[in-house]
Amino acid sequence: MLDLTDRAQAAINRFTQSAETPVGGLRISVVDGGCSGLQYALSLESSPRDGDSVLACGATTVFVAAASVPVLSGTTIDFVESVEGSGFTFSNPNAVRTCACGHSFAACS
Repeated sequence: MLDLTDRAQAAINRFTQSAETPVGGLRISVVDGGCSGLQYALSLESSPRDGDSVLACGATTVFVAAASVPVLSGTTIDFVESVEGSGFTFSNPNAVRTCACGHSFAACS
């Protein structure tokens, strides 16, 4: 369904360990927003929400929002660090267009 690189797993594990409350996993969803229409949303959650798919990616648990499963299918998530900053990147075969700033995308219908 989706793949996390070793760097992404390590980053998620760092965030999980430094959280102030117990974390069950990282929740990933696709929400309306941005100039191209859709954005990725990430949050640390104590447990999955009703309908979420629960994935084991190495030692990392990921909750995927039910409505986001088709849009995220086949996506690879990486974590990059550079002089410009750090963050997660998404290589999504379902994204047909991204905005110039790279913060939103449009997906195949």
